[in-house]
Amino acid sequence: MQSLDSSTTPLTAEAFELTENGTIPPSTHKSHAKYEDGTSIDWLHEESAERARNHSMRLQHGVRGLLLPMMDAWRMWFIVIVTGIGIGIAGAWLDVLVKWLADLREGRCSYGFFYNQVACCSGIDPGDVCREWQTWSEVFRVRQIFLQTLLQAFVYIALALLFSGSAAVLVETYAPYAFHTGIPEIKAILGGYVFDAFLTPWTLLIKALGLALAVASGLSLGKEGPLVHVSCCMANILSQLFQQFRQNEAQKRRLLAAAAAAGVSVAFGSPLGGVLFGLEELDAFSSETDVMWRGFVASAIAAVSLQWVNPFGTAKLVLFQVTTNVADTWRAFELIPWLTLGVIGGVLGSFLIKLNVEVAIYRRNSILAQFPVLEVVAVSAITAAASYLIVFARVQSSELVANLFQECDPNKGDYHGLCNPSAIWENVFLLILTAALKVALTAWTFGMMIPAGIFLPTIAIGACLGRAMGILTQSLHRSNPTAWIFLSCPPDPTVPCISPGFYAVIGASAMLGGVTRMTISLVVILFELTGALSHVLPIMVCVMTAKWVGDALGTEGIYSTWIAMRQYPWLPPVHYKDKGETAAQIMKPRRKLIVIEDEGCSIPDLKSLVDEYNFNGFPVIRNEELLGYITRDKLTEIIGAFPPDENDTRKCSFSASNGSTSYLTSDNDNTIDCSGSLDETLIHLRKDVPQEVVVNMFQKFNLRHILFTHSGELTGMATKSDIVSLLTSHFPHTAALSKNASKSRQSSFTTSP
Repeated sequence: MQSLDSSTTPLTAEAFELTENGTIPPSTHKSHAKYEDGTSIDWLHEESAERARNHSMRLQHGVRGLLLPMMDAWRMWFIVIVTGIGIGIAGAWLDVLVKWLADLREGRCSYGFFYNQVACCSGIDPGDVCREWQTWSEVFRVRQIFLQTLLQAFVYIALALLFSGSAAVLVETYAPYAFHTGIPEIKAILGGYVFDAFLTPWTLLIKALGLALAVASGLSLGKEGPLVHVSCCMANILSQLFQQFRQNEAQKRRLLAAAAAAGVSVAFGSPLGGVLFGLEELDAFSSETDVMWRGFVASAIAAVSLQWVNPFGTAKLVLFQVTTNVADTWRAFELIPWLTLGVIGGVLGSFLIKLNVEVAIYRRNSILAQFPVLEVVAVSAITAAASYLIVFARVQSSELVANLFQECDPNKGDYHGLCNPSAIWENVFLLILTAALKVALTAWTFGMMIPAGIFLPTIAIGACLGRAMGILTQSLHRSNPTAWIFLSCPPDPTVPCISPGFYAVIGASAMLGGVTRMTISLVVILFELTGALSHVLPIMVCVMTAKWVGDALGTEGIYSTWIAMRQYPWLPPVHYKDKGETAAQIMKPRRKLIVIEDEGCSIPDLKSLVDEYNFNGFPVIRNEELLGYITRDKLTEIIGAFPPDENDTRKCSFSASNGSTSYLTSDNDNTIDCSGSLDETLIHLRKDVPQEVVVNMFQKFNLRHILFTHSGELTGMATKSDIVSLLTSHFPHTAALSKNASKSRQSSFTTSP
């Protein structure tokens, strides 16, 4: 399933000649073979090459020995800093563009077409009517109420179709990899998956522009997740300026990890949450503290850049950053509704994942796969029409969340009667109806041919349910203020006891925890969003409850699910426990392996082997005794060292007679010593090793393969794809969305070395 690019750098004239003792000369013209998209990098090789490069720099003398390490570090920090600044400015630009396009669906500013509603009414006191902002019925001077409603609905839906359709056309025509959220692919890339086409400049441009159009169209999606993809594209483009990152995939992934943290920082205005997101969800900083430090710097610089631009003129990092006006303490009885929200978040989050999976599989296997743009336009029309009828769903999700998080304040306007005590049941019904509508629309939208994140719609769903729970709890307290359960509330009825706005925060954390299964980073992100320091513990309890309930229902988080459906070679950082099984149950036995016999293959035979089998490498044996393992790029290097000649009968030997790495094993005219090309980082075990040990070795060492031997004889082999298949065997839809689903399922176990 995995293969390496057979194309290599042109060889020098000396490379086509053998040394005096008949061996292939060491390759000095290249230190790294380019990987093809769809393969996994060889972490051990990349780390070894990086150590060799650093060692060579330390051996330099004089001024050169002092400057080279400094220049090396400068390049890394240059990319980190520029990426942080770039994603901060790009995030601010996206916020401004999305807000202007979204407001354009309802009206325009009378004194400036390119002003959004907030900018147009910036000089108006709270509570006053903004005359400068005109609805489209006022612009066209329509007087009749029926015609006003008809005109507003027409413009609202027409612009939604225009924005979403344009985004879909851009993605399908110019950058197919710009669709979806991008986080599953980024997780796989940071784990070693090679997907260079996913990080191109064209993908960056279309992802950013299409994201603004898609969010402004009112579809049930967000821009938070895709900003991680945008940030990684920036870092990848900058890394191509320097040779050390072009030639070392491991170093490039350290940059992408820092860029991913910066993307989350801009998305939520949460620099610390961005670092923890990289640590928990992306598993990017688990082994190296210097990588986490770069992520921290990138996140901080990105947040500072975003706040410096100040896209909304509010000195806030994001549109829905608010501070809840709650008391410094919370009451024990509130744990009951909060835990209830946690359970609801876990159940509803699992349901949303399952519904999204079924929709994605139906889309892949139905006629919808042939008309992605038409599907986007149709769903956009349904979304716009349904949302226009429900007052809470009509606005952008970010604006809805900001209002649901706010407390009722007499000095501020009442958001569509949300604080009206005489309309409790009406508000609860509308909030639950809005949440139900967004669940259905999000499950269908997440996966269409447009850039789409799932963070914001999930937060909006949870905020609606949380606010409804808060309104009901507040109503219960008002109707029974002297009940024993409310004895901890202040005796003065004018002092608020229940905070419906913070219940919305709790609901949002529960729903987001149920969908993503994030824990620590989620709590920190929500804390940075709300500033509710005294209520961190309730958020933690709610997130913990949602995760436990979601895990009990047997489904993974939304990103792990999409990784499994696309069958990316990504190993989740889970602690695998076997039930007494050994490596013999997961390895491919010797009879199923394609091997190279020592002194049994000529150069034409090796070329036929490489052309016929698209494998990363092959075990080398002599009379069933394991001699080593040779990678595909080394074989390609050997083949390229000799002019094509089908009559070449010289045999390739991979065993040196005296144990050295470069020695002619027999007659100079008949044997070519290739022993120096064997992999120096080979790991082999006995097949009775517990499965748990094998899985842990793949996870901890980032291995691509392990060979199994008995008394020196080759007995089997396990590859990374075998371990991925083992860890996703419980999921019934593994590889359902891969490029070739049937072939992927078959190769999940029979993948050769």
